[in-house]
Amino acid sequence: MKNDQRKNQQQQQYRINEQIRVRDVRIVSDTGSTVMPTRQALDMARAQGVDLVEISPNAQPPVCRLIDYSKFLYQQKKRAKELKAKQVKQEVKEIRFGPQTDEHDYQFKLKHAQEFLSDGNKVRAYVFFRGRSILFKEQGEVLLLRFANDLEEWGKVEKMPSLEGKKMFLYIAPKKSGAAKKSQQALDRERREAEEGQTQREAEKEIDTEMPAGGGLLANAKISAEALEKLKNN
Repeated sequence: MKNDQRKNQQQQQYRINEQIRVRDVRIVSDTGSTVMPTRQALDMARAQGVDLVEISPNAQPPVCRLIDYSKFLYQQKKRAKELKAKQVKQEVKEIRFGPQTDEHDYQFKLKHAQEFLSDGNKVRAYVFFRGRSILFKEQGEVLLLRFANDLEEWGKVEKMPSLEGKKMFLYIAPKKSGAAKKSQQALDRERREAEEGQTQREAEKEIDTEMPAGGGLLANAKISAEALEKLKNN
């Protein structure tokens, strides 16, 4: 029964054939458009074995297509599905703090928030006050303000810290993709690569330093250059 109702609703989205009762319609196709009497358009649809489908009823005159109605509905459904697939799904990620969160836990949650915002998700951070810890609400507000400041490169504050019952919430939205910063993972990877490069350069420098002053390829090349210079002078 539900499937039949859904099918009927789909079929009522557009007027077709004899349901179109205006005097004239504009027929559009891949080659252009033509205004003609509705009766003539219906005769053309019958001759081609298709339907007259009204796709823009508010136009003057209404715009129609000559197409199989089932095929038309399939194309509309497919197009809607493609548009939905292209839309970025944004989620709200929660991060919970206590009013006296230690530094290690804070940095751990900060890193996760950076990743969430880099992926295009919103962050809802909150401090939960259990029992008498509500007395430390100012401390919780300071914590959330610090959190917002540390995430300034990744997101922007949508709503400043506000107390709701036993929780104080802070809402942060990701920045636009064009202004998005690198994720913490990318930053860590680049730092490791830079450290490895520095280590390699230091090792090469130590090898050059340990090479005997009177021997090796560099020393020989230097001696040969000096000998050539003497020959030129002579």
